[in-house]
Amino acid sequence: MAQPANPVSNLTSTYTKVVEQTAEYWIDAAQRSALYLDTMRKRGNIYIEHALQGKPALLKFEHELLIDGTTLERPCNYSLLRILPGKQSAPVLDQRPVVIVDPRAGHGPGIGGFKPDSQVGMALRAGHPVYFVTFSPEPVEGQLLADVARAEAHFIEEVQRRHPKSGKPAVIGNCQAGWAVAALASLCPDIMGPIVLNGAPLSYWAGSAKQNPMRYSGGVLGGSWMAAFASDMGAGRFDGAHLVKNFEAGNPANTYWSKDYNLYSKIDTEEARFLDFERWWGGHFRMTGEEIEGIVNNLFVGNKLARGEIVRGDHRLDLRNITSPVVVFASWGDAITPPQQALNWIIDVWGDEKAIIAAGRTIVYMLHEGIGHLGIFVGGGVARKEHDQILNTMEQIERLPPGLYEMVIVDKTGTERYADLEHGDYTVRFDLRKTDDILALDPDGRADEAIFSTIAKVSELNEAFYKSYCRPFVQAMISKPVAESMAAMSQERLQRLMFSDVNPFMNAVKYWANLARANRKPVSKDNYLLTQEHRTSEQIEHALTAYGHSRDDATVKWVEFLYGPLGLGAVFPPDEPTEVTARAGAIADVEEARRQVAPLLHDGGFPEALARILIGTITARGSVERRSGHIGKLVRSYIKEHRKQVAPLIGAEPIDWPAVIKAQARIMMLEPQQAVDAIPSLIPRQAQRELAVVIAAKVLMLEPELGDPDSKSARRVYEFLGVDFNAAAEKLRAATARSTRPRTGRAA
Repeated sequence: MAQPANPVSNLTSTYTKVVEQTAEYWIDAAQRSALYLDTMRKRGNIYIEHALQGKPALLKFEHELLIDGTTLERPCNYSLLRILPGKQSAPVLDQRPVVIVDPRAGHGPGIGGFKPDSQVGMALRAGHPVYFVTFSPEPVEGQLLADVARAEAHFIEEVQRRHPKSGKPAVIGNCQAGWAVAALASLCPDIMGPIVLNGAPLSYWAGSAKQNPMRYSGGVLGGSWMAAFASDMGAGRFDGAHLVKNFEAGNPANTYWSKDYNLYSKIDTEEARFLDFERWWGGHFRMTGEEIEGIVNNLFVGNKLARGEIVRGDHRLDLRNITSPVVVFASWGDAITPPQQALNWIIDVWGDEKAIIAAGRTIVYMLHEGIGHLGIFVGGGVARKEHDQILNTMEQIERLPPGLYEMVIVDKTGTERYADLEHGDYTVRFDLRKTDDILALDPDGRADEAIFSTIAKVSELNEAFYKSYCRPFVQAMISKPVAESMAAMSQERLQRLMFSDVNPFMNAVKYWANLARANRKPVSKDNYLLTQEHRTSEQIEHALTAYGHSRDDATVKWVEFLYGPLGLGAVFPPDEPTEVTARAGAIADVEEARRQVAPLLHDGGFPEALARILIGTITARGSVERRSGHIGKLVRSYIKEHRKQVAPLIGAEPIDWPAVIKAQARIMMLEPQQAVDAIPSLIPRQAQRELAVVIAAKVLMLEPELGDPDSKSARRVYEFLGVDFNAAAEKLRAATARSTRPRTGRAA
């Protein structure tokens, strides 16, 4: 029989376990505290070391300086670096060069090459020559945004000069650098290949109150005069620490608790990653007053880029002038640049997807489900998936018919036909989209953007008042030594200095940390006090998150009340939405384009007919597979190899397929029915029609569908062109076999 439980023994055992776990926890907590403080000491030392080194770009790759922007005719603090390839990443000679531009938004350069799995790393692995646009901590005296643009144009031209046979450089702009690249591409459209805009805000008034309340911050204190005041307090320099502080204020839970607790709770494994990130996060860079005022007035508050209201010299920045394919990468988890801010410029600039097609432009966007703003640039998983696939689809994107597309990346299942033609573990497709699809991304609509037009008008008055009546007094009081002293005593800098070896008390922390490492005893995961610690941490995080939401809601309500129709909006009514003007302009553009293509409906021959078949099928399916681009290469190789056999059908002259596709896409999208009806007249011979159908089926991977005589597609092809796909494919195979059969007899 089982012995009855002994209550005294059980109580003693429970008491002993509680005492042991309590002792275990507090020993571990003391050790973690010492190690945490020591990590803060190391962070402070790294901050000082980085500053003494001149805050160089934090790239994990060897590089060399090619052009120093301070030596240019209009000097600036930007420079061009060439990334030196490693032993396993030698560039392919004919690969397109890639230029990566990092943002100057408070921090220094380096996030594009922050780790091996980064934009730089993926580009090197893909065989591209890689160049990096960097900048120094202090701007050149009198530096303007226009000077930076001239320097970047010079850099890109130098890269193109170094690779004359590799195509125009692809340019990747991260965050602030994204809108700078877009603006430069509109001014100098002939120097760039595809451009990639990662987390780049181009429509600053767009978004939603819940997802990105930061856009309301400009209206809280009356607009852009604060930027002028901040630069005056810096004696003509705007301290990037202000931008960093604003960024941190957006997420109080992470800033005031989660980031530090994550380090404290994982101190044995998290230190290296934390210090690596903090080296960049604590490196604050400055702008001239003219630069920050131009950015705030024209972009953040004025939203003039998408509206085409920025003028530089004799040129107006019109994003319609961008001729390069544009790839936009945004994320739903990004509270700084949500998808609406990254994409709504397409509506404001073009009005309608048909206007994009009529102008012969290609725009591709891709949306991530949840990565945050910084994760877009520094996330290893994002680099291995999204950035890797973008880099490896640039040639396909450049060959896409003009239009608006969404790039979709999915895991390979192993059942895809021609799966071996696609790079990596993913398959990519480009889904045709309309501007209405972008509008649908904002469930609240765009009516809430009207209030920001009123804010912009009030901002102009407030800034004029400040510059006329307040600036002279502020500038008279703030000299450069005073400004430097205030900057040095800022919270962001002072906390790093106080926790560094400059503080003699940190010697004791170093001693305690060494003692803790020598006697480290991590607490067991089932310790009841550790469980309570995690619960307490979650409660603190939830409380700070709730505070942040309450603060943001109050800010939104205050701004809406102050600048709404019952407030200043009654005195400064908002302008007509840019979207309305853009749509009206799009209608006129499309009608004019239709008049232009009408005489071209029956012009051409085999290439034009094949292009129309391909584009018509793509439109009907609503998607383009990346594999089709690779198959298209194989088809072009086949045509080249059998030139003598196919020349009578397709013509003897070399065919510029990208130009043909672009021209026929314009015709097909503007006059779809008439363009399709004209196809038989372009290829009157039966052999031409059979070859066109077989090639189109191969490129679009339609062989199984067309090979089934009972399928709807097979019947449509037969009725329209009188072509039996199976018979046509067999004829082509037989002709190929005859042309490649070795000769015999005397001729041999």
